Amino acid sequence: MRITIHRKAHFNAAHRLFRKEWSEGKNNAIYGKCANPNYHGHNYELIVSVTGNIDPETGFVMDMKVLKELIKINVEIPFDHKNLNLDVYEFKNLIPTVENIAVVIWNKLRRKIAECNDLEITLYETPRNFVTYNGLTS
Repeated sequence: MRITIHRKAHFNAAHRLFRKEWSEGKNNAIYGKCANPNYHGHNYELIVSVTGNIDPETGFVMDMKVLKELIKINVEIPFDHKNLNLDVYEFKNLIPTVENIAVVIWNKLRRKIAECNDLEITLYETPRNFVTYNGLTS
């Protein structure tokens, strides 16, 4: 029997949506106030969902304490209270849109979670703007 477990987390981070090769005018036209050269911040809410079979010995799909620690080490510590553009390696050449942030988080966690389990990331940038990513490319 496959079942999905969910773990919530959050982090606060600043970013700027901006393409270096575009003019200020084009960046402002595409990204609006999110292209502010002084950056802006969000209180991100993260839901990490792991789907798998219930282990008959433990009764777990995955130990929630382990998932909590994976999120802390791979997401909260490197992203919380950081400027994503300046402080987080993965965004040195990648625009930190909520879509790209979710993919980066998924890639970081995917390597740490058993391959037999499916992984899905839901990331809220605001209470009304959020994305979901499960690794499927089409």
